[in-house]
Amino acid sequence: MSHFEFEEEEFTTQFNGRTVLRILSQAKPHWPWLVGFLVAIAFVSGLDSYFTFLGKRIVDEGILAGDRAALTQIVTVYGLLMVASAMAVFAFIYLTGILGERIRYDLRKKMFDHLQELSFSYFDRTPVGWIMSRVTSDSRRMAELVTWGLLDVTWGALNIVTAVCFMLIINWRLALIVFAIIPVLVIVAAQFRKKIIGEYRKVRKLNSRITGAYNENIQGVRVVKALCREEENLREFGQLTDEMYNASFRAAYLSALFLPTVQLISALALGSIVWYGGLQAQVGGLTIGGIQAFVGYVTFMLWPVQDLARVYAEMQHTIASAERVFSLIDAVPEVTDRPGAIDPGTIQGDIEFDHVDFWYEEGNPVLRDFTLKVKRGETIALVGPTGGGKSTIVNLVCRFYEPKRGVIRIGGRDYTELSLRAIQSRIGVVLQTPHLFSGTIRENIRYGRLDATDEEVVEAAKLAGAHDFIVTLEKGYDEEVGEGGVLLSVGQKQLVSLARAILAQPEIFIMDEATSSVDTLTEALIQKGMEALMRDRTSFIIAHRLSTIKRADRILVIEGGRIAEMGTHAELLRARGRYYRLYTKQFRRELEQEYDLFRVRMELPTPVAA
Repeated sequence: MSHFEFEEEEFTTQFNGRTVLRILSQAKPHWPWLVGFLVAIAFVSGLDSYFTFLGKRIVDEGILAGDRAALTQIVTVYGLLMVASAMAVFAFIYLTGILGERIRYDLRKKMFDHLQELSFSYFDRTPVGWIMSRVTSDSRRMAELVTWGLLDVTWGALNIVTAVCFMLIINWRLALIVFAIIPVLVIVAAQFRKKIIGEYRKVRKLNSRITGAYNENIQGVRVVKALCREEENLREFGQLTDEMYNASFRAAYLSALFLPTVQLISALALGSIVWYGGLQAQVGGLTIGGIQAFVGYVTFMLWPVQDLARVYAEMQHTIASAERVFSLIDAVPEVTDRPGAIDPGTIQGDIEFDHVDFWYEEGNPVLRDFTLKVKRGETIALVGPTGGGKSTIVNLVCRFYEPKRGVIRIGGRDYTELSLRAIQSRIGVVLQTPHLFSGTIRENIRYGRLDATDEEVVEAAKLAGAHDFIVTLEKGYDEEVGEGGVLLSVGQKQLVSLARAILAQPEIFIMDEATSSVDTLTEALIQKGMEALMRDRTSFIIAHRLSTIKRADRILVIEGGRIAEMGTHAELLRARGRYYRLYTKQFRRELEQEYDLFRVRMELPTPVAA
């Protein structure tokens, strides 16, 4: 399989009445706007049909009869109704636009609010791109069905109904001929739409794969050139573009064929009307104006039939979008407040893991019968191989997840008796990959405590060791950090995130690999900030750089979801066990790196192995 392969989710092809009703119910809170635009479009549709009838009267009662007074009267009525129609058109376009924006706002707010309530497990298994697509394109598609889609259906249905009524009034026999044509138009339009949508679906999928190919080649250009993959990649990319060209050609061909086919059927209908109408006119059963009106009504019904077929096809897309939106809105958080959960005002106290088991996937345990008691104010360091369960332990402390078996207690109380806000608002976390939000450095530091003064922001930055680099920037604390903090280095982002944690004044502090991606100078600054933050606070530190955890009260070596070793830095070195091997191996590697750097600077020859 090509490395460009990308499968986009398919739209459903089945009509789901329950989902459609739920989509339409999104307009319920804004029913005055909905009623307003439906009344306006009904008024416009009725006038459109009446204008054709007035055209009949102009020909029969005015022009052919030679009655100037009647002609003037009918034309005056026509003009006044045209002004009223223009005003109604403005009203329904305006009301529809407002209603669409309000529905989009409601859907996005519902999804955003619900995302804040969902547990970490939801984000672990759900791609960010999927979520973003639901919040943006799918919500837009739903709003368009409730507004412009409903408008088109209402307009099309009323146009057909009013046209039928006027045709029956003029000549019911001729009307029956027209009625026989309508099912044919509907069937032809539906079949063409089905085939065209199928081809455009292929185009969309291929376009996604081509976009993926662009992205992979641009991001991986160094690897491509290093492995001389240019020719092979070009061949694969050429295959994708050929497939997309063929699908686009078929879609364009069918689209071009659709309108002439409908026009041919309509021409046959018009020919039948003119022929039969001419016969009726000869015997006095139909006037010249009546024939003209019938031709107008057939043309008048042509576009609504096509619009109804288009809306029905788009409804299939919208149902699929709605199902994805509703699946997000209906997702149930795995971690929620228990009935009667309280906020005790503090979570300072001993933390105890009592025979805790945890897994992300059934049958693949991460923690097994894990037992640990951490005293208030104690600093615990967690080390060990990747996948051993270190991050899971701190995620459980934060109650991002809950134990599958066993109990975690804070201050002697099962922590599920406390509200999520009581726990998570009093925990400070600094991650391996710090995340900053678009805005200034000042705004990012203040993010965890919005009522903090500028002086407190500066003091937090000083404690974190960030103040010195901030004041060298052109705008200082008002310097923009860019999306995700891209305008700052990794070390600078880490110092800002540490200042943010210090300003929040957490009662429990967690540092997860915060120094793994920074240089030794920045690491020293972070360690200094950590010491200020950890003072009199219960702290958990995960680190691969063992130099950052020497001062921890206890160091736990976590392997296979269990505590393999535990003690102080000195005790574990004396034991010469797992920690000793980790430490000496890393220390040796750091010495070798320092020697290599010294050799390069002094231009010494590379040592030859014996």
